[in-house]
Amino acid sequence: MSSQTPQAIRRVPFGTFVHARSGDKGGNANVGLWVGQIPEPDKRAQRIAWLLGFVTPQRIRELLPETVDLSVECHPLANLGGVNVVIEGILGEGVAASTRFDPQAKALGEWIRSRLVDIPEELL
Repeated sequence: MSSQTPQAIRRVPFGTFVHARSGDKGGNANVGLWVGQIPEPDKRAQRIAWLLGFVTPQRIRELLPETVDLSVECHPLANLGGVNVVIEGILGEGVAASTRFDPQAKALGEWIRSRLVDIPEELL
């Protein structure tokens, strides 16, 4: 048995310390997710490590159920403190043919930031 104390977790919006920018690339959406600068470099490094481990294709499908049947690629950008996510086909044949409320995927980054996730309290 482990004698370690369980890590305290809090359910908060993903965007509590993760920033995003998103847009269309034809019928695909591109979402950049990154940790901003903060005065504590060690805490920023911990947040980056958490983000890089947290953002996976499966996790994106959980946060954005509309992507469940789509190809999702996650490209870690450790030196930039972020992850680039490509969601193939979410915009159908592109902006002019998309039936989504957000046909250019400009709000997709904010949509993912609004989703509730479990984050270790030490990172908050």
